[in-house]
Amino acid sequence: MCRVLSVSEAGYYRYKRNCGKPSKDAVLSATMQAIRAESAYNDNYGVPRMRLALRQRGLRVGLRRVRRLMIELGWIHPPRRRPYGLTHATTEIQEKENLIKQDFSAKAPFTKLLTAISQVQCQDGKLYISPILDCYDGEILALEMRDNMKKELCIDTFKAALKRFPIKGAILHSDRGSQYTSEAFREELREAGVYQSLSGVNHCFDNARMESFFATLKKELLYRVPTYRMKRSEVTTLIFRYVFIYYKPEADLHFQSKRSSAYGLQKTGSGVADGSIGFIA
Repeated sequence: MCRVLSVSEAGYYRYKRNCGKPSKDAVLSATMQAIRAESAYNDNYGVPRMRLALRQRGLRVGLRRVRRLMIELGWIHPPRRRPYGLTHATTEIQEKENLIKQDFSAKAPFTKLLTAISQVQCQDGKLYISPILDCYDGEILALEMRDNMKKELCIDTFKAALKRFPIKGAILHSDRGSQYTSEAFREELREAGVYQSLSGVNHCFDNARMESFFATLKKELLYRVPTYRMKRSEVTTLIFRYVFIYYKPEADLHFQSKRSSAYGLQKTGSGVADGSIGFIA
């Protein structure tokens, strides 16, 4: 038979031993399916997040292989629309006030922070969401939600982060909304020893990582439930659970326990440092 098929005897017996065994791709695909089944939100996973989840299970695989398998399984999402036409030039003053220059990486926690405001329509009016994100691992340090977007919303978000984490000396980047350019907000930053960084006018990419978090929150949660039929208090609870229980990006790879012990914090599995949450319904 080997002579007829032009194969070696060793090759034939190797094929016979492996016959009926699942391939490596089949095993990896089963693991990826198990990851998606862990949560109702996991079907939103793209290639990078799926690879990250596999790495957290001790499986080191390349992006190209993960992409190929996800395409074969029909899991790849269509590309999102990208904004064009933002051709307004920044002034020299705006360039100086932008301290991070679209560099959203950080070598240590609590050194480079991002913040912004987003909104969601509810049955009883709009709910405004104000988080602070740590560029080091993408963790949300504080979160406030209210029925208005006055400067007090941003000030209280900052105070919540300041109370729970050692952010003195950090850079806090935001857009140029009136809340962030108000004298009251800037005074809070000065007293805390935090440096302010501001995006240029009509330059959404200057705060792209913060906007990416909002896009993920809306795609994975808010656009999947009829928030316009729900009260603010109900939507607030959903967002709170998603952010502090489900949404844990690269933090696991940076060993949160080491980070917590270094700063005298005790983190629970929900990602909350203590009983106080920067959060108002």
